[in-house]
Amino acid sequence: MKKTLIALTLGTATAALAAPALAEYPTRPIQMLIPYGPGGATDLSARALATALTPIVPQPVVVSNRAGAGGTTGSVAVRDADADGYTLLFARVGSHTVNPAMNPNLPFNIDEFSYLGIYEINPVACVVNSNSGITSIDDLIAKVNDNPGTVLFSSAGVGTLPHFGALMVLDAYGITDLAENVIHIPTEGDGQALTAVLQGTSDFYCGSTSPAAPFVQSGQMVPLLVTSAERIDGFDAPTVDELGKPELQALVGWTGIAGPAGLSDEVTERWGEWLSAAAQDESFMNFMTSGGSVVQVMSPEESVTFINDAYEVFRRLVIELDLEID
Repeated sequence: MKKTLIALTLGTATAALAAPALAEYPTRPIQMLIPYGPGGATDLSARALATALTPIVPQPVVVSNRAGAGGTTGSVAVRDADADGYTLLFARVGSHTVNPAMNPNLPFNIDEFSYLGIYEINPVACVVNSNSGITSIDDLIAKVNDNPGTVLFSSAGVGTLPHFGALMVLDAYGITDLAENVIHIPTEGDGQALTAVLQGTSDFYCGSTSPAAPFVQSGQMVPLLVTSAERIDGFDAPTVDELGKPELQALVGWTGIAGPAGLSDEVTERWGEWLSAAAQDESFMNFMTSGGSVVQVMSPEESVTFINDAYEVFRRLVIELDLEID
């Protein structure tokens, strides 16, 4: 299926005409799907935001997981829903930039959604089990070089940020023939991927800081690097700048709210107000920042530009690393 970038016509009068008129939105509960399993970066972020939205949104916000196919199952369910603002998606970097960049045969295009706003940016951290004997990224690279074809890394699924992230990090450190030198263990979410590291069935994970934070803070896992320009509280690890790999700053997660194409201006405007208000909630801010996330609310137009740019970065890297899924 041909991939096209998101057109900057979302939320315009044309889109509004494509959707039925809404009176005093919302008049009933809003269903919000998380396209990944419980315990992962998207799940944690989504449930924290839903809690902050509870006193703001005049109707219940009902959050549920619809995992499968690296975020595709939940995304398609929302893409195919009525464009009335009552079925929305917690869109994620994996589902709406990495996976589309890697797989030209996805059953959806990223321009088949309305983007109501990105609200979270989070860097990537590479972590290992604290009992692994690995204490630095150099130790991990040495293990891969010394044991080709036996080192395992876990991810939230094929085409997700942790899948792409691990390969990008290894490539930056000169590991070639990635499909032969490391073994990918896809799971149904970041929570399962991190549990695999904890149980010793995976050697490392390179994904968003938020789901890894509890394991790092409890001492169960050791962070090897973070893809931020500055060090992150709670992660005693060097930045990619300090390690001389600034190109890895392209590895960054994001979470936003999306819906079917054609959402009305009323829905778009209300969600802009709600996201801005939720970002002022002290408990929400404390939760997000404690996991290394940055709360940054973008307008629909800013979100479209950000997602388009991220898609181009990942698509270019997919071509360079020959990671495209046939």
